Amino acid sequence: MRIETLAVRAGRRPDPATGAVAPPIVLSTTFERAGDGSYPGGYVYSRTGNPNRGALESCLAALEGGEAAAALASGQAAALAVFLSLAPGDHVLLPEDAYHGTARLAREILVPWGLEATFADLTDLGAAERSLRPNTRLIWAETPSNPLLKVTDLAGLAGIAKGAGARLACDNTWATPILQRPLALGADLAVHAATKYIGGHSDLTLGIVVAKRDDAFFQRVRARQHTSGAVPSPFDCWLALRGAETLPVRMRAHSEGAQRVAEFLAAHPAAERVHYPGLPGHPGRETAMRQMSLPGGMVSFEVGGGAERALAVAAGCRLFTQATSLGGNESLIEHRASVEGSGTRTPPGLLRLSVGLEHPDDLIEDLKQALG
Repeated sequence: MRIETLAVRAGRRPDPATGAVAPPIVLSTTFERAGDGSYPGGYVYSRTGNPNRGALESCLAALEGGEAAAALASGQAAALAVFLSLAPGDHVLLPEDAYHGTARLAREILVPWGLEATFADLTDLGAAERSLRPNTRLIWAETPSNPLLKVTDLAGLAGIAKGAGARLACDNTWATPILQRPLALGADLAVHAATKYIGGHSDLTLGIVVAKRDDAFFQRVRARQHTSGAVPSPFDCWLALRGAETLPVRMRAHSEGAQRVAEFLAAHPAAERVHYPGLPGHPGRETAMRQMSLPGGMVSFEVGGGAERALAVAAGCRLFTQATSLGGNESLIEHRASVEGSGTRTPPGLLRLSVGLEHPDDLIEDLKQALG
């Protein structure tokens, strides 16, 4: 079944009680037992399972080509569930340009808890291999990366992980399973902040872990989901499932618009550097073309004059809204260094664009007047 069909059909069926085509939102926290003590509906308590969450998990597992999925309260909660399924003393290898929330999670929570963490340039497979330790149990990839859009060779990294007896997890938030299938490239886990493109409307917070195999490691992820209680609400799951229906169409439109915007910026004298894997000359373009169907909807660019000039450009936009997050229908512009705060590795003059579904010509005109 093709992915467009899966996006509409997976995890959904008419409600057996009413025949409703759109799934009902099941808000009940508890479920009735039969006289023999069993649970004929398959649900006990909404922290451990809910029909809306189950439908979303089935849908995302199908889209990523995995055996199972776990939905959690946010992308950070999803990442934490993966890391906490390791054991104190295990070593994790992460990208040096990881999303700052993931880096903070590693440094401020996981290392004090007992994990060992190394940050390396995972776009360099040699550097990745040299960073392994005998106790490396997980390699965490993020491609394209946030906010520099570096591209990591997932198949190559999967081979390194397998040779080391480690798992490979990929943060697939920016590409989504529509543009990139990490599990098909050898990864063991695909992780999403479904808050972004999967939800698609900037109105929910949710994370997903999809496992290639429903094995003992994933059962530990599932146990973290159940026991910690970091689960999304039924309504958020319903919204994310609705968002998944249009994900293939939206991702193609986001990518088309981002390509147009990136080409405009690449030709503009005020943009000193443009980060987008769809542009000729991008260092990861060849890898992106091999493992992605399209380069995606995110663009970053750098202006001269540092943070002051970058903030002025962001403030001068009329269509791009100056706000954090990404993946919604509306286009957003953000000065990442000031959001990330002290210790940021992001260049001070960098602006990150989430290219929405407005007409690309209108977005280009907005950037043109803001850049002056």
